[in-house]
Amino acid sequence: MPSTRTDLKIAGMHCAACASRIEQVLRETEGVAEANVNFATEQAAVTFDDSMLTFDDLAGVVESAGYGVIAPGAEDVEREARQRELRALRQRLLFSLLATALILLGTHLSPLSTGRTAWALLILATPVQFWSGWQFYRGFWTALRAGFADMNTLIAVGTSAAYGYSLAVTMAPNLVASVGAEVHVYYDTAAMIITLILLGRFLEARAKGRASEAIRRLAGLQAKTARVIRDGEEVEVPVEEVVADDVAVVRPGERIPVDGQIVEGSSAVDESMVTGESMPVDKTPGDSVIGGTINQSGALRFRASRVGADTVLAHIIRLVQEAQASKAPIQRLADRVAGIFVPVVIGIALLTALVWLIVGPNPTYAVIAAVSVLIIACPCALGLATPTSLLVGTGRGAELGILIRSAEALEVAGRIDTVVFDKTGTLTGGEPQVTDIAPADGRTEDDVLRLAASVERDSEHPLGRAVVRAARARGIGLSEMADFNALSGLGVTARVEGQQVLAGTPRLLQESGADLAGIPDQAAALAAGGKTVMLIAADGRAVGAVALADTAKQEAADAVAALQEMGLRTVMLTGDNARTAHAIAQAVGIDEVRAEVLPAEKADAVKSLQQEGRTVAMVGDGINDAPALARADVGIAIGRGTDIAMESADITLVRDDLRLVPEAIRLSRATLGNIKQNLFWAFFYNSAGIPIAAGVLYPVVGRLLHPAIAAAAMAFSSISVVTNALRLKRYRPA
Repeated sequence: MPSTRTDLKIAGMHCAACASRIEQVLRETEGVAEANVNFATEQAAVTFDDSMLTFDDLAGVVESAGYGVIAPGAEDVEREARQRELRALRQRLLFSLLATALILLGTHLSPLSTGRTAWALLILATPVQFWSGWQFYRGFWTALRAGFADMNTLIAVGTSAAYGYSLAVTMAPNLVASVGAEVHVYYDTAAMIITLILLGRFLEARAKGRASEAIRRLAGLQAKTARVIRDGEEVEVPVEEVVADDVAVVRPGERIPVDGQIVEGSSAVDESMVTGESMPVDKTPGDSVIGGTINQSGALRFRASRVGADTVLAHIIRLVQEAQASKAPIQRLADRVAGIFVPVVIGIALLTALVWLIVGPNPTYAVIAAVSVLIIACPCALGLATPTSLLVGTGRGAELGILIRSAEALEVAGRIDTVVFDKTGTLTGGEPQVTDIAPADGRTEDDVLRLAASVERDSEHPLGRAVVRAARARGIGLSEMADFNALSGLGVTARVEGQQVLAGTPRLLQESGADLAGIPDQAAALAAGGKTVMLIAADGRAVGAVALADTAKQEAADAVAALQEMGLRTVMLTGDNARTAHAIAQAVGIDEVRAEVLPAEKADAVKSLQQEGRTVAMVGDGINDAPALARADVGIAIGRGTDIAMESADITLVRDDLRLVPEAIRLSRATLGNIKQNLFWAFFYNSAGIPIAAGVLYPVVGRLLHPAIAAAAMAFSSISVVTNALRLKRYRPA
């Protein structure tokens, strides 16, 4: 069926059970193919048939389940809604803190809290219960009408039990005493539970805000306005009104508004927040610029090429948002548990109450134990364990120039044991370079290079252009040439400095009858190193040889060494001949070489490695290597974040630096380790907390767990999970 993907910003979620419920109702909607709800980002990613449903239809489904949806594209509205919610939470928390302090003081001064004291405590506790804690009742009622239970159910039932018992003692103490229960009020318990949970929720909301700082920083890089040339005049317009082919003007210190190509001026541009590269990049006419980067030194005019949602920065933001909205396979267990957890906990609480009614000294024990079970068991930590780590990990990756496409890619990248590299354009620069000059016949290196570059100055052949670049890099002036002739497959000839100069293969020189004294041995030695050799002759005598090769990138050896130190095996796939392939592999330290592999066969080569039981990452340019990138367990594309690279790979490295490959794997391992830590402590907390709250330690300690301590433990568990995830913000490259 035709499908469209959209993101819904959800308001009103309080725990993993809320996310599970929204996910369920969306998936049960006819026309919805897939729905993933992320509690940490408060976002639902929905794939649906747009011939059957609209965005408003999906929003209606969510709202019918008792939650809100914030309109798309309304970032300011969304931010204000979050801030308004945080302010309201702070107000209720402050009131609750003050009232609870007074309740605790009154309870301490009068431990039995009966008579007038009980009525005074009731007056203080009632607004805490029904104003500060109103959101729990509202959520409980919404869930009840929809036929499910969530965190609000546990808190509302638990605190109402403590408050209701205390209210009965206050209003009818003799009746309570007649059934054998303690004549003692627990207003302090109900108030402390609400206060501690509000405190936990407030701290959690602030921490979750910090977790998504990377996205906000990236979004903040987008310029608000742009100066463009319209009708020959420079005018300032909102950046949304810039269109392709507009000529924009950027002065020193200003932010570049959109992507484009420089048509006038030169400058150094700070691209660090987009590419992760700390050094400014020199820009001249013809060079590309990225929207969101900062022009540092000179005035520039550039022609807009990609605007709005098509800019590199917009792509990066969208990619990170999609990754943060996705779910890792490791999260599925937590989701399944969260979906059934609350009903199970309610059952455990009822069973606990029944047991203590039978074996306890009085009915009060049943109330205390049941309330403790309900409060301590909230599955917030379980719901936050995975998505919060992913939120921070993918955000940190974006800051470093590592764009991780999905949570699943991040998890698999953490298990990689083999990294496969394409050669041309990945390990090497992708174009030939002059590596050696072997002069003969009493000539110098500069003499040989000047003659070769002069005869090749008008050549379109990649080898000829490489020779000309090398001469100009050495500052060698080129001589005029005449009677140029290109001989297909052999080389070129021309008159230079009054001499007939040939530049090409040994066959060209042999067929011309040139004297090759001493040259064949030199050429053979250079060719043995996997290089292409160009022989140069002047007036029938060989004057030297120029060797060229597509040389390894400077950082390639460092990247390969770092991967091997991590215990990973490295493989090179190339369509080049074995001799050249092994020369490059030896230069960078690659473990295994598979040469003369056609582009169509690269995916099969990756498959064969997988059949050996390896978990494979393929590193390529995201264009020619697309089939192999797709076939690999994780595809890693290197480049400037082009559309094709982003679409074909699981991980995109924004700048052309192979050292980001081991960093991407290290970051994935660190994030995966952080998730496992969070899940362990979340499961351990609930596994240990529920039995303790139910009273299994009563025979040892002689008392039940106080519900207020259960509330503190529950709040602490959520905060500890988010705080542990925030450690990933401090991740530093090795």
